[in-house]
Amino acid sequence: MLTVTETAQTAIRSLSEQAGLPDTGGVRLAVDDGQGGIQMSLAPEPAAGDHVVDDAGARVFMPAETSTLLETQQLDAAATPEGTGFTLRSQEG
Repeated sequence: MLTVTETAQTAIRSLSEQAGLPDTGGVRLAVDDGQGGIQMSLAPEPAAGDHVVDDAGARVFMPAETSTLLETQQLDAAATPEGTGFTLRSQEG
């Protein structure tokens, strides 16, 4: 299952709060068919059929196919000159 670092948890909670999302809200990760990458967006709630990772109040929603693709990944965040940047990397261990 996708894991979320403490830094990413803080960033997701902060972005959700700044966007005024309800407690059911979080970020949604989905495969971007046009670009061949992963698209991230804010969502007020999971879509029907989404897998939900709730890690210390940071909620990540993913369609089943994205969840399968990211099951061995870790979501991290770091400050960049453009704002918060998110990265995926293989889980350690």
